[in-house]
Amino acid sequence: MISLNQPIIIKEVFIWQIMIWVNAMALFLSNKRILLGVTGSIAAFKSADLVRRLRELGAEVRVVMTENAKRFITPLTMQAVSGYPVHEELFDVQAEAAMGHIELARWADAVLVAPASADFMVRLAKGNADDLLTTLCVATKAPIAIAPAMNQGMWKHSVTQENLEILKKHHIHIFGPTAGSQACGDVGMGRMLEPADIILQLETIFATGLLAGKHVVVTAGPTHEAIDPVRFISNGSSGKMGYALAKAATEAGALVTLISGPVHLAKPDHVKLISVVSADDMYAAVMQEMSACDIFLAVAAVSDYRSETVATEKIPKQTTSMTLQLTRNVDIVASVAQLPERPFIVGFAAETEQVIAHAKAKRLRKKMDLIIANDVRSFSMGSDENEVTVLGEATEIHLAPTSKNKLARQLIAIIANELNGRS
Repeated sequence: MISLNQPIIIKEVFIWQIMIWVNAMALFLSNKRILLGVTGSIAAFKSADLVRRLRELGAEVRVVMTENAKRFITPLTMQAVSGYPVHEELFDVQAEAAMGHIELARWADAVLVAPASADFMVRLAKGNADDLLTTLCVATKAPIAIAPAMNQGMWKHSVTQENLEILKKHHIHIFGPTAGSQACGDVGMGRMLEPADIILQLETIFATGLLAGKHVVVTAGPTHEAIDPVRFISNGSSGKMGYALAKAATEAGALVTLISGPVHLAKPDHVKLISVVSADDMYAAVMQEMSACDIFLAVAAVSDYRSETVATEKIPKQTTSMTLQLTRNVDIVASVAQLPERPFIVGFAAETEQVIAHAKAKRLRKKMDLIIANDVRSFSMGSDENEVTVLGEATEIHLAPTSKNKLARQLIAIIANELNGRS
C-alpha cells in the first residue's frame, strides 16, 4: 500500500537533489571569467538567458558578437544582461584602449561559443583569425567550448561532420546539439542545447576530479603578532593566492580545510574554514589537521618573529625610539616535514633577489616536495595576478603572468601530476 505521505517525501528528495545541483553549479562557476561568443543563428535569442544564468551562478561574463549575430539579437540586449559593453570589432580603437583582443583572450577562464553556426565551425576548424571571435579562440590558452546550432541538413552534412572531428582533435569541447523542431520547420538534430544544459556541461570543464578523495590543508593570509592590545607585527599578504588554491582544490574533488590568518576575503564555498590570528594559533590548527592530511599547501605568509613579551596595556608613544625584543616563531612547514607520516608538502617562497636559487635552497632545507617561487618585485602582495616558477626534485615549470584564480588551477594540476607520479 502506498502511503499518502510518499508524494511529499518524493517531492522533498527531488527539491534536495535540485539544491545539491545548484550548489555544485555555484561552486564551479563562481568567480569564473566566461567569454561568450555569439554567432549568426536564430538560437542567439537563448544567449541572453544563458548570460543571465551564468551571472546568477557568480560568473563574470563578457560577450563577443559576430556581424551575423547582430541580425538576430542586438548588442544592447547582451550589454544589458552582461553588464559590460559588447565586443564586436577586431580593430576597434576604443576597445583596444580598454581591453585589446589579446588581453581579452588572456582574461578568459573559458571561451564558450553559443550558438556556434556551421560557418563559425568551419572557420575555427581551419584556424582562421579573420574576425574578433576567431582571433580570440586562436589566441586564448583557456578551454574552448561550442554549442552548435544549425539546420538538421547542415548538421548531417559530411563537411560539418569533418569539421566537428577536427575541432574534437584540437580538444574543443562540443556541447550538443540536440534533436527537435527547428525554426525553418524541419525536425532533426541541430537544435542548440537549452541554457541550463549548456551550464551543466560547462561546469564539467572546471570540475577536474584530479584530487578526488584527497584531504588538502591550505594555509593563507598573514599572521598578526601582538605587541600590545592595539599594535602587532604583520606583513602585506592578502590571502588571495591561498583562497584561490583552496577553491581550485575543491573543484578538483578534494576535501579542503583552509586555515586562514586575518584577511578581508569571503569564505570559499564547500571549504572548512579555521580562522586564526597568530603564528602559534596557525601552528596548532595545522598540526590538528595533519593526521588525515594528504596534501599540505603552505601558502600563508607566517610572521618569522613575534614580540618576546606582549604588554597588557597600550604602550605609550616614546619620545625618541622604542626597542622590541623579538623571538623566532615556530617553523610550521619544517615541523610538518618532521612528522613520521607526513603529507605531500608544497610551500611558497616570496623573494626579491636570486629568486630561483633561494627557493631551491629553502625547499631542500625544509624538506618540501615542491616549492612555488615568485618575485614580489614583479607582483606585490595583494595583487590579483602573479607569475611563479614551480620547483621540485626534477621539476622546474614557469607559469606566465595570469590571474591568481587561473594560476591556482594550473598549480593544482601540476601538484596532482607530481603526487600521482610519486604514487
